[in-house]
Amino acid sequence: MILFPTIILISFILYIYYKVMVVKTKDPLSQEYLNSKAKMWLGIFIFFFGINQYLLYETRLSLFIGIVFLILGVMQFRLGFKASKHYQSEYQKLREKSR
Repeated sequence: MILFPTIILISFILYIYYKVMVVKTKDPLSQEYLNSKAKMWLGIFIFFFGINQYLLYETRLSLFIGIVFLILGVMQFRLGFKASKHYQSEYQKLREKSR
């Protein structure tokens, strides 16, 4: 059962990392790309947090709350993934220009 807390901790740390990088970056395109990466990690965090809470308590209420967290986590990950794919090619062109 150490797997889910480890994934939760790593995803939360990466979410914070990308959010700090958004604040440090001045370019709007880079901010959008990094924000989409942060959304993906937030979705992973919410998803595994919902699973972990159900496995921890195993009640009907924790099941319903866990299902809500799973749905929200998948939606957040999906939105972040779509945005990341959208901004990825433009972000790579920007990085190549800055070299």
